[in-house]
Amino acid sequence: MAKKSDAAAPGERARLEIEFEQPHLLGPLFGEFDRNLVAIEDRLGVYIAARGNRVQIEGDPEAAARARDVLAGLYNRLDRGEDIDAGTVDGVIAMSAQPTLDGIVARDVADPPKVMIRTRKKTIVPRSKTQIEYMEALARDDMIFALGPAGTGKTYVAVAQAVQQLIGGSVDRLILSRPAVEAGERLGFLPGDMKEKVDPYLRPLYDALYDMLPTEQVERRIASGEIEIAPIAFMRGRTLNDAFIILDEAQNTTPAQMKMFLTRFGMRSRMVICGDPRQVDLPDIGKSGLGDAVGKLEGIPKIAMIRFGAADVVRHPLVGRIVEAYEGPDE
Repeated sequence: MAKKSDAAAPGERARLEIEFEQPHLLGPLFGEFDRNLVAIEDRLGVYIAARGNRVQIEGDPEAAARARDVLAGLYNRLDRGEDIDAGTVDGVIAMSAQPTLDGIVARDVADPPKVMIRTRKKTIVPRSKTQIEYMEALARDDMIFALGPAGTGKTYVAVAQAVQQLIGGSVDRLILSRPAVEAGERLGFLPGDMKEKVDPYLRPLYDALYDMLPTEQVERRIASGEIEIAPIAFMRGRTLNDAFIILDEAQNTTPAQMKMFLTRFGMRSRMVICGDPRQVDLPDIGKSGLGDAVGKLEGIPKIAMIRFGAADVVRHPLVGRIVEAYEGPDE
């Protein structure tokens, strides 16, 4: 556990100190060439100096306190046996303004995050306030619409929840689908059979699966039919019972496709629809099935609407700034 001490008078620059009891965790905490400390300094405008197992932080009182909480939260994750990477650091920094939220800056090793998803290869914890709401909805509601820009974890977290439920036996199948918006004439000119033509559109779903399960398990479950990855057109005429169903890039469905997909929902199933209403690739942007469905279904019990914004982007911090530049800051 990390020990903290304060040394700042009101209105002055703060000089805070935090002491870590397990020196062997300091290497991964600081990162290669101290890159995690540099990231905290750059994002929060503080100065950090490490001396042995003590870290001193100097800067604006609020920023220094946030930096201290970030280090404490990262250290406690390492102490629980979790890995941290650049994305984890960025996520904890982003959430450090709200340190009382469960699952972000855990104060004690005995008090692990209350919202998490466990898979065979990873434990997923929320990296933004909206991700907390999203994970809670994934565990609670029958149908979830995840709306917002790329990089907010919409599909990745949904796949993690689906894998957890498959491993736990609460569903029998995972069905992951995407529209192939460039289908038709252009798809016909691609070489190979139908699977080879549509696989490039489905690659992000495969990538998320391989992050959650060992490669041999993914391939075995696909071969057995426990995991199915297919374009949305393949869903027609089916009723999907005992399944976790994810539709990615839903903004590129037509209203007719969306209605068809949503009505595949079967008994003891869960469905997640992910998309960015601002990134429609259809010839007629006004005919997106995602926007149409949100307008018709919002407010219906057991259907959750989770809206992500640029502040929830958990990729490189620059991605969030790019999203804001193109779309404007969140209101």
